[in-house]
Amino acid sequence: MFVKTGDKVKVITGKDKGKEGIVLSVNVKKNRVVVKGVNKIKKHQKPSQTNANGGVVESEGSIHASNVKVIAKSEGKTNDKKEETKK
Repeated sequence: MFVKTGDKVKVITGKDKGKEGIVLSVNVKKNRVVVKGVNKIKKHQKPSQTNANGGVVESEGSIHASNVKVIAKSEGKTNDKKEETKK
């Protein structure tokens, strides 16, 4: 897989197109990644010992790895040669 935990990526398709974030986790078997601040989902949770109040908890959901593009860390540019030739 071309994406690793800690890489900075840009979302290229979907409802969060254009957003950038850092990869928090990678699921190689399902080819999915979790990106910080992207694909926010809400889960309703019952009160428990760890979460006494319960309520609605917001967290990041996974997105398919083909929907992200790795951004070069040093220059802040994408690794796509097509975009570089257009400039």
